[in-house]
Amino acid sequence: MPQTAAVRLKGAVALVACYFVLNICLRLVLPDSLELDEAEQAFSSQFLLAGYGPQPPFYDWIQYALVAVTGISLLSLTVLKNAILFLGYLFYGLAARIVLKDRSMAGIVMLSLITLPQVAFMAQRDLTHTVAVIFAASLFLYGLFRLLDRGDTGSYLIVGIATGIGLISKYNFALLPLSAFLAVLLDPDFRRRLLDFRLLIVIVIAAMIVLPHAIWLLGNLELASAGTLEKMVDARQMSWFAVTGKGLLSLVVAVLAFSALTVALLFAAFRGDFLRAIKAETRWTRLIGRMMLISLIAVVIIILATNATHIRERWLTPFLMVLPLYIFLKIEASGIDMTAGLRRFFVVVPVLMAVVLLSLYVRTAGGSWIGEYTKLNVPFAAFARSATAERKPGLIIAADQYTAGNMRIQLPDIPIITPRAPSKTAPAGLASLGPVLVVWAADEGADPTMPEELADFLRTAGITPESLTQHSLALPYYYGRAGDVRGFGYLWLPAS
Repeated sequence: MPQTAAVRLKGAVALVACYFVLNICLRLVLPDSLELDEAEQAFSSQFLLAGYGPQPPFYDWIQYALVAVTGISLLSLTVLKNAILFLGYLFYGLAARIVLKDRSMAGIVMLSLITLPQVAFMAQRDLTHTVAVIFAASLFLYGLFRLLDRGDTGSYLIVGIATGIGLISKYNFALLPLSAFLAVLLDPDFRRRLLDFRLLIVIVIAAMIVLPHAIWLLGNLELASAGTLEKMVDARQMSWFAVTGKGLLSLVVAVLAFSALTVALLFAAFRGDFLRAIKAETRWTRLIGRMMLISLIAVVIIILATNATHIRERWLTPFLMVLPLYIFLKIEASGIDMTAGLRRFFVVVPVLMAVVLLSLYVRTAGGSWIGEYTKLNVPFAAFARSATAERKPGLIIAADQYTAGNMRIQLPDIPIITPRAPSKTAPAGLASLGPVLVVWAADEGADPTMPEELADFLRTAGITPESLTQHSLALPYYYGRAGDVRGFGYLWLPAS
């Protein structure tokens, strides 16, 4: 490997590392209230289970392991997310270095991930399982390209590990190895790699990683699929043509939203050369193009089979995040002088990094003048202090995982359960567990009515919530305008 290529890639890696350190620092500067996915991780990190609900468990397992060592904190949540994202960028760059003729371009291709909103902004704002699948997809691409290029046993091992991790990160990841298999099968130059007996290594390693969750999944299929299907399907009665049309239109919009910024920025950087480069081909562009096309055809089949009407951009992440690399490969294959285009594109990278950091800060710290509040603006620390000012609970029962996770950050040494999995039912003899604090938060505004699901949960333990004294608090938002408050409710179970 030429030294210049190594230095350039190392420089890009250093820039990305600094960027993620800044993201960590920014998150720690903002309030320690949690976003939805952060709260889910704070809550579920109490348990080591084969399955947790609608999402596969890989991220939960890694978070559990880290919390077991460091304890639960905003820092442990934030460091893990940014570390996984950093590894996703790193393996993307390593994958690019394999397929590019000019390996010194690997660094700029790695940095091009910042042009994908789902990878750059949404993953930072409030995603965890998608963060895991970004890493898994990058590792898979690295293993796949290395396997096709070198064919060594280690490459088969990497592909097996990446496939297993991806399948227990997000279920839609399955389309990536499927599309890769079919794309390789269609290529006479690469096909021989599939006929190698070492392909069994991929299958065995992936199966071993997936097996614990697969066993759980067999008995919990409805729990695992219900949430996703609810998000994808429109509950209104519509004709088959209307449903299908809406689903396909949703897919088109999602593809455009996912890719438009990347395409626009590369077009602006390379200008007329960009259009000429679109026609250029190599064996790698043909392979990657087929992979993306097969994946999108598979999504169309899913739309037709499930009557899905809502396709979100982030669901396309595993198989479309290769797009920047695909475009750079075409630009390289066209034989144009890329010096000016690369220089113009590189200037955009730190600007986008700054925009992401500023956006993450302003959406919370600007609540007083925006007038709309994020989950980070909700004053959970003040609520926890007020509710526990006179006594410390031995157990907390929270209305939902969002409230539970936020309470765990504020009271990390106290076990917390909710009416939903993995708690499901209230333990017998609640009052004997020590002071039990029951908490819930208003969806918005100041009216903290106890959710019926929480009330029913208490009744399963023989407790009638209507007979207990319920307290309410209306507390000002962090960075909020005067008079804007969020409501909380709580009660203490009487001691036995």
